[in-house]
Amino acid sequence: MFICIVRAKSRRTVSAAKSYSLSTMAPQDLQSAGSVKQQIAKLFEESLRTTVPDEGDVEPAIAPCQNPKFGDYQCNNAMGLWSRVKGKGTQFKGPQLVGQAIMNNLPPSEMIESCTIAGPGFVNIILSKHWIAKSIQKMLVHTIETWASEIPVKRAVVDFSSPNIAKEMHVGNLRSTIIGDTLARMLEFSKVEVLRRNHVGDWGTQFGMLIEYLFEKFPSGEVSGDQAIGDLQAFYKASKQRFDSDPAFKERAQRAVVSLQGGEEKYRKAWAEICEISRRGYESVYQRLGVQLEEKGESFYNPYIPRVVELLNEKGLIEESEGARVIFIKGKKIPLIVVKKDGGYNYASTDLAALWYRLYEEKAEWIIYVTDVGQREHFEMVFTAAKQAGWLPAEDNKYPKASHVGFGLVLGEDGKRFRTRSTETVKLVDLLDEAKNRCREALVQRGKSEEWTAEELDKTAEAVGYGAVKYADLKNNRSTNYTFSFDQMLNDKGNTAVYLLYAHARICSIIRRSGKDIEELKKIGTMELDHPDERVLGLHLLQFLEIVEEACTNLLPNILCEYLYNLSEDFTRFYTNCQVVGSAEETSRLLLCEATAIVMRKCFYLLGITPVYKI
Repeated sequence: MFICIVRAKSRRTVSAAKSYSLSTMAPQDLQSAGSVKQQIAKLFEESLRTTVPDEGDVEPAIAPCQNPKFGDYQCNNAMGLWSRVKGKGTQFKGPQLVGQAIMNNLPPSEMIESCTIAGPGFVNIILSKHWIAKSIQKMLVHTIETWASEIPVKRAVVDFSSPNIAKEMHVGNLRSTIIGDTLARMLEFSKVEVLRRNHVGDWGTQFGMLIEYLFEKFPSGEVSGDQAIGDLQAFYKASKQRFDSDPAFKERAQRAVVSLQGGEEKYRKAWAEICEISRRGYESVYQRLGVQLEEKGESFYNPYIPRVVELLNEKGLIEESEGARVIFIKGKKIPLIVVKKDGGYNYASTDLAALWYRLYEEKAEWIIYVTDVGQREHFEMVFTAAKQAGWLPAEDNKYPKASHVGFGLVLGEDGKRFRTRSTETVKLVDLLDEAKNRCREALVQRGKSEEWTAEELDKTAEAVGYGAVKYADLKNNRSTNYTFSFDQMLNDKGNTAVYLLYAHARICSIIRRSGKDIEELKKIGTMELDHPDERVLGLHLLQFLEIVEEACTNLLPNILCEYLYNLSEDFTRFYTNCQVVGSAEETSRLLLCEATAIVMRKCFYLLGITPVYKI
């Protein structure tokens, strides 16, 4: 491979100063200039206009270097441009010379230390360590919120969790709840107004069965919901057994649905009691998980369905098929049933009404549905129907848009769907209790019950236990199945929340041990990144913003988890090779420790994990 190395000329080098004081920063510097990749792209955009002025706007192709020995980032436009300009009487004789011209035409910038040309015109970029240090110090004084990205959406709906009424939340609800919460947090950090929607299953034919069973247990009509229902799961199973085994009960249950939907007070009251008992159950789970949601269940959208069906009919989309009213979807063998043969509505009716409401009443530009992968085809059909109706643009990359975030199964260590030994679905509260109790036992074994107060022990066990459950899920690509293992997720080595939380606590301990006032150091101290491991850590910190953007754009929380784990590894390497407390570089390195802790805490927050400060 031919490599042409060109040192950056004076117009591309930083000033002679080796460190930066925050007191010299102008107010306009405080606003985020975008991610590192975006800032590099702006420089190359200007260079590309100068290099090939007749080719119109050329989007810079900027990517991190796969091999850090070549540089930090790379511009990959040369080959594509060469294929466009050759044969047009161009001055260039090949892609490498195109790359050379792109590099030479870069405007002055303190960002870039040097550039090299590699292969067929790849421009490798090495960032200035002084600029990296300055950018980190700016964040330290003006908070990590100045590193928040901005995506081209003002308001989004994230539809997640969505348990069924009268069924206790189980491990199957876990993935939707924590993936949806993390996506909402990342979007909120990116300055998007997020409407967190809990689309609970609080309407439908099953309520006839539940209400009739409730009345059967209390024939006098004096119904006390808590007393009558008791264990929700047992109540649901008992009513389902009666429904399946007793034709007379089944007939009464079907009539009860009609009475409920007709608005009869007795039935509406029983329905409301069942819903409220369920609500208290899942709200306690959300409180444990630190998840906030606004309930707008199936019943909320029910009044909108007739109008939405009428709108779709006016568009000529609804046809009669075997007694039902359906929408035929291009590329699908089975139509989307909008009105059943008996005139009733179904999931598709509700989901179309909900999508219409979110687009036209709530004015959302991005509607995100977090469900298992098994519902992918259903949502594809609903979204296609919305495009055929003109509610959504035909192009997937235009707003407003709707996205289905599918996730795989939670498996047991036997490779089958995660269940208890009696083949029951695992209740989410039991799973969280188990994680917390195991963490408490581990802390007690380490002697922490003698060092800490009971409250400190309880809060730490909860933070680590719940965090371990969340991270074990989120670190996987959501579309795949994953194996639930307490032993693996609670391991304090490897890519686990326990390891990461301990790493954060260790950083906090280093800062405390120094005896220095870190807030004062932020104001008067300066940062230098002279050691290679300091620079690697500093660059990784700066890439936080583009990682959040990537995770948001692709709706993949595991990208953020991978970044967090790699950050922890980079810090461990830095701390192993660079003495902090008592060194000549103590102030600078304490600031780097603090910056790492701040970024880790923000990652924890976005993942819904509570950090611990001592361990």
